[in-house]
Amino acid sequence: MSDPAEAEFGARSRLRALWHWWWRFLAHHRPAAAGFLLLSAVFLFAALGPFLASHGAEEVGERFLPPSLEHPLGTDSQGYDLFARMVYGAWVTLAIAGASIALSLCLGTLAGALAGFAGGVVDLVLMRGVELAMSFPSFLLAMVTVAVLGFELRNLVLAVGLVGAPLFARQVRAEVIRVRGLEYVTAARALGLSPARVLCRHVLPNCLAPVVVLGTLGLGSAVLDVAGLNFLGLGGDPFHPPEWGLILKQGWTQRANLQIAVSGLAIFVTVLGCNLLGDGLRDELDPRTRRR
Repeated sequence: MSDPAEAEFGARSRLRALWHWWWRFLAHHRPAAAGFLLLSAVFLFAALGPFLASHGAEEVGERFLPPSLEHPLGTDSQGYDLFARMVYGAWVTLAIAGASIALSLCLGTLAGALAGFAGGVVDLVLMRGVELAMSFPSFLLAMVTVAVLGFELRNLVLAVGLVGAPLFARQVRAEVIRVRGLEYVTAARALGLSPARVLCRHVLPNCLAPVVVLGTLGLGSAVLDVAGLNFLGLGGDPFHPPEWGLILKQGWTQRANLQIAVSGLAIFVTVLGCNLLGDGLRDELDPRTRRR
């Protein structure tokens, strides 16, 4: 069998094993399965909603219409179809939160890996910076960052991503310190492999489990932070693009109870799903909390 064929077979075997592990994990962790179902419902709503919405998110009609077949959730104070706004708001909210978590993961993993693997002065400087950032409330720090950079969505992504990075850095550093002392890492060093190769090939792949858990939990926190900052008017235009926090703010301003309820419920369901799934993954992947 040729090397490419062997590599393809090995990749398929790993994917099959991961697939079986995932469904076995959901079958044995009911709260995690509930969280997965909630998140699946949110993503299906975002994916299929545009095909179900009879109006565009920017299409203006009559204001304050009650729910009907044409407008399932009615219209808001500007005449926008609330169902369409919620659908496209799901895209905006999840995209901003996902980009923020990706930024947090990249920055935090880089800082934590360097601090844990290099040690010494590098570790001291990086971790003092992390501790300084964590000494401030994260939401307050995000507010200040957006206020300094400007009220735009890209700055919102940057702010939420930056304030989330210290959590990843601290977790990755702890895992790297644990893994770097194991025998196979010592053997890799004895073979003359470069520090960068040892770190990227042998250390970081064995530090991914806590990062996956933290990323899942962090997605819920990012959704909450993004909605909160938009509710306070720090996300840019108060109507475009639609975002769940903005929709909630508009409903609160106009005392539109249905608008408050549906936007608040969407945020709640997403955050709850992330927390349930993240807690289940932590129980499964973290040896210190794994259920017996």
